[in-house]
Amino acid sequence: MRKVGRKPLRKKHTAPPIRTSGFVLKATLRFLRLSHVLVFLSVFVFCQTRRNKVEKTVLLAPVQNEQKLSFHCVSIGAADLIGNLRQVSNDYFAHDSSGVGQTPSSDEQLLDAYSQAVISVVQKVSPAVVNIDVQRQVTGRNRNYPYTQELQGNGSGFIFTPDGYILTNSHVVSGASKIEVTLSDGRNYGAQLIGDDPHTDLAVIRINAPNLTTARLGNSESLRVGQLAIAIGNPYGFQATVTSGVISAIGRSFRSRSGRLIDNMIQTDAALNPGNSGGPLVTTHGEVIGINTAVILSAQGLCFAVPINTAKIVIPALLRDGRVRRGYIGIGGQNVELPRRLVLFHKLSKDRGILVISTEPNSPAQKAGVQEGDVLVGFNSQPVGSVDELHKFLTHEQVGTRAYITIVRRNQKLVLDIIPEEVPGSYSSF
Repeated sequence: MRKVGRKPLRKKHTAPPIRTSGFVLKATLRFLRLSHVLVFLSVFVFCQTRRNKVEKTVLLAPVQNEQKLSFHCVSIGAADLIGNLRQVSNDYFAHDSSGVGQTPSSDEQLLDAYSQAVISVVQKVSPAVVNIDVQRQVTGRNRNYPYTQELQGNGSGFIFTPDGYILTNSHVVSGASKIEVTLSDGRNYGAQLIGDDPHTDLAVIRINAPNLTTARLGNSESLRVGQLAIAIGNPYGFQATVTSGVISAIGRSFRSRSGRLIDNMIQTDAALNPGNSGGPLVTTHGEVIGINTAVILSAQGLCFAVPINTAKIVIPALLRDGRVRRGYIGIGGQNVELPRRLVLFHKLSKDRGILVISTEPNSPAQKAGVQEGDVLVGFNSQPVGSVDELHKFLTHEQVGTRAYITIVRRNQKLVLDIIPEEVPGSYSSF
């Protein structure tokens, strides 16, 4: 009989275990070595390129202070490659403790450029800045006894023509009995007052001196807020003082001693030291863009300068006539607000006008029939809402020229012919 038994179990065929091939490991190592070599070559080429650029720059730039730049090429090994790559930057050159061959940082370069700009302007403009000493005689009465007292003042100015004409502030030289100018090189000269305009706080004086350095006049219309500005003065006859800042605002209005507004004033944060009134405010190109005139201490040192374009209009009149001719109609008034009903009824452009409080005897306004209580609302078909706006219309071109003013008298709107005259020497109206 055939024996029936269990069939023998067959062995399952399984895949042999995976073994890392030797050539794969070798390929990986070769790839890593090749990558190290490529990185090393790229860093080496980068160093060589930067070195060539710096050497060319050093050869082309004017050398003021002889400095030797030392460049060190550091061989980078494969083992230290990763650590050295972290230290590669724009300042990869070697730095030693003595400071030789050090490349300045970007902040230092900017600071040095700023300093060089200010130094260049001071060297160019400061020889034209002068110190002005004035003496004024003031009369008064003490216990019914008249007395005369002599006061001294000081300010700055700058020469703008080779024949000795100097521009300064009106409040520096106005009413002076004696004016003495000290140049930057220490020379002293007596000065003559050529013209004075208190409405713009500008004045021109002149000295007779040889070999004068002049300041170049710029264009204040091209100014931009944030532009660098440098204020230079020569107080007390010492070395020129310099402050720098930026143009904080343009187009400001500032009221002069006469009561008129000076338009397009320049506001800057460049500090105005005592005795610097009348000195120039200049750009980084050494061009005068303003005349320093006032500082508001209660407003944390806000400084203002008369724009040079205003001076360009005033200077010819001061040289020719010694004054600036302006129109005058002879009224005293104040700004008032008009009732809304009256504005709509007469179809007025503005809801404000000038209330006439008084009229000067034999003035153009009195001759034209202007009465107290009238409200002036127009000049030559242009709306007038304030005293300052009327001042803008009363220019030298209106002197002796027939014009017409629009007034509101009670509930009536009237138009009167008027011929403005030149502003008298002393007046309390406009």
